[in-house]
Amino acid sequence: MAILALGINHKTAPVELREKVAFSDEKRLLALQQIRQAELAESAVVLSTCNRTELYLHNRHISPQEDSAQNQQWLEHIIQWFVRFHGLSAEQVRDNLYLAQNSAATRHLMRVACGLDSLILGEPQILGQVKQAYQVSETVYQQTLSGEFSRLFQKTFSTAKRVRSETDIGGSAVSVAYAATSLAKQIFDSLQPLTILLVGAGETIELVSRYLFQQGAENIIIANRTLSRAEALSERVGAMRLLPLEKLQQGLNQADIVITSTASDQPLITVEMVKYAQKKRKNRSMLIIDIAVPRDVEEQVAEVDAVYHYSVDDLQHIIQHNLAQRQKASAQAEQIIQQESQDFFRWLKLHQSSNLIRKYRDQAEQARQELLAKALTALQQGHDQEKVLQELSYKLTNRLLHVPTQAIQGLVKAGDSEGLQHFSGALGIAVEDDLADQDDDTRN
Repeated sequence: MAILALGINHKTAPVELREKVAFSDEKRLLALQQIRQAELAESAVVLSTCNRTELYLHNRHISPQEDSAQNQQWLEHIIQWFVRFHGLSAEQVRDNLYLAQNSAATRHLMRVACGLDSLILGEPQILGQVKQAYQVSETVYQQTLSGEFSRLFQKTFSTAKRVRSETDIGGSAVSVAYAATSLAKQIFDSLQPLTILLVGAGETIELVSRYLFQQGAENIIIANRTLSRAEALSERVGAMRLLPLEKLQQGLNQADIVITSTASDQPLITVEMVKYAQKKRKNRSMLIIDIAVPRDVEEQVAEVDAVYHYSVDDLQHIIQHNLAQRQKASAQAEQIIQQESQDFFRWLKLHQSSNLIRKYRDQAEQARQELLAKALTALQQGHDQEKVLQELSYKLTNRLLHVPTQAIQGLVKAGDSEGLQHFSGALGIAVEDDLADQDDDTRN
């Protein structure tokens, strides 16, 4: 059997190409159906995010030997299907594709699910996206997803959970928006009773607002020059009070935390505005985080009593420190992934050997029943009982010894002395010297 991971991500392709090979929900369903109909794989999972498009395929009938002609032909068919599906040429895509097979594919899947291959190291959202992609395949295949493939993904999910619990891979902020929220959490014990003022309605403020809601914030004001954008953001993320930018002072007068990120070329929050707000607030602690470039807040506000002021440069120092922590944690995560990948392949070997034993026993039982039926018929026809029993035992012995005999001959021809020793040991028979010599002759 062969396991394959094929994909394009932020490391191998520009966004223009990633957009062309992305799978919408409808396209993903169509792709899975086509893969089944074309018998490209017995099982498949399609993962598509803003930074990556990947196919994970399992085929029991393809040789796992990566340099075999059968394997190479299979890979070529998959690549051709992939480019045709997206209306592209092989030349447009081939140099940007990456392939990983078997143990390498397993480790890649686990690294992706753990966030080790993400644009932001250790980001947690990717695990949910992998789970969702797997659930879609479960629905499409309707109980026919191979047991080996299902086991691989369940193993991947438990590995990601183990990495999260045993390392600090996701414990430190490494994005500006997340760092701003984490800083607020460090300074204030709880965000729930606080009034938070967000200035701006762009992508960064949207991320900040999502993180704030996740951390329990309930009273958020959003101030923006264009109220319709602020309103749209509030509808997407959660209920926030809207404030026109010209009434920014009113928001400052209420705010315990101010996070600002606009495209203004002049400071929007001056020292005098903050002093006035603090007078109204009776000098309660105020946190101001300015993540705009150019800055939205005058630098001198840090001199106002009870005001904690951080700029984007301050956050970058935090991020660099945290990124170093995540890099350290990622080394621990890689060790866990190596262990879990090896554990999966140990299970796979046992699973496959169990299937082999079951099939061999089924064949033996079939031979027994067939020969017994013939013997019973001969006895009913009055044939000599001893002769019938002798023939039954002789033919049954030959049938049962045929496969092991072929296996021994195959080991000898292949020069596999170690395999021969294991086989003979299992039978409780010592390998004769002349057979070992024959093995050495074959090897030479």
